[in-house]
Amino acid sequence: MAGLKLENVCKRYGAVQVIADLSLDVAQGEFVVFLGPSGCGKTSLLRMVAGLEEVSGGRILIGDRDVTAAPPGQRNLAMVFQHYALYPHMTVRDNLSFGLRNLGIPADEIARRITESARMLELDTLLERKPGQLSGGQRQRVAIGRAVVKEPGIFLFDEPLSNLDAALRGRTRLELAQLHQRLGATMVFVTHDQIEAMTLATRIVVMKDGAIEQVATPAELYRRPSTRFVASFIGTPGMGFVPVERAADDRGHAVVTVPGGQAITTRVPAQGLPAQGLVLGVRPENLRIAEHGPLRGRVELVEFLGERTLAHLKLDGGTPLVVTVPTGASPRLGAPVAITVDMAEAHLFDEDGLAHHAQESLA
Repeated sequence: MAGLKLENVCKRYGAVQVIADLSLDVAQGEFVVFLGPSGCGKTSLLRMVAGLEEVSGGRILIGDRDVTAAPPGQRNLAMVFQHYALYPHMTVRDNLSFGLRNLGIPADEIARRITESARMLELDTLLERKPGQLSGGQRQRVAIGRAVVKEPGIFLFDEPLSNLDAALRGRTRLELAQLHQRLGATMVFVTHDQIEAMTLATRIVVMKDGAIEQVATPAELYRRPSTRFVASFIGTPGMGFVPVERAADDRGHAVVTVPGGQAITTRVPAQGLPAQGLVLGVRPENLRIAEHGPLRGRVELVEFLGERTLAHLKLDGGTPLVVTVPTGASPRLGAPVAITVDMAEAHLFDEDGLAHHAQESLA
């Protein structure tokens, strides 16, 4: 096993800079996920770590070794791609052993590694089949097994679940989490799917426009996003945002006026908070439809999701907002409603998109 260190890494394609001065430490044994929308630079970053893309500036270290200019085969890592890239004319056993044979590893050692990885990934009964005889999930397990048999210091995953259907993605996520627990290996995983990131990662690196927005545990990202972008990207649906006006201070906390004119006292410290350009951010589960509340609007859509129901509202003034409602108590479409806010879980965002958190958010 090994850790990974990125020091002031940047990537340019001609005059276009896609990653600028990015630094990150991944500890040995961590499961770190690069998360962000398409085009944010996460795959380019992973490919630079793998040695498949040149680094325009900065350094990449695996363990204590500078591998910035090292070829892929000398980096002590294994990569699982979005497309399985299996040899169709070879059996599963041969697909697993092919790379090891090229490295000159003894036959008895290859057999040991294949036996162990096949048992771990439940491929025992599939070793003599060819990829065309396997399901999508089985082929992906073979691709993962091909990385496991290398016994690398670091595993790299480039959106390996994106070609699977929803049910299979869920099962494979569980298998990857269990694999990480069994191996205790360092794993770096790229995805645009925040559910994958939240369920797999020990830490998530949220990226936007080639830069890191925030690095934190899944719980911290959800409860204390550092920027409005992170707050909107993490969560299904994302956080709701309501423009507010700074009104006053109350015992050191900011008082804001919401659309409709009602003033509410937040739990965000007033000190250092700008006077203008504020937005109140609240997640759907921290809003409630009630007889009386500071926010008012109308129900535009009710979405039943089994374990919860979401009411999509349009507030007075036109701001959209999503509220979690008790299952079986769905509001009527078009009905006027009032909404209360759990101020302990509400945030304020300034004009630059930076978050100002309630003092008791993680108490």
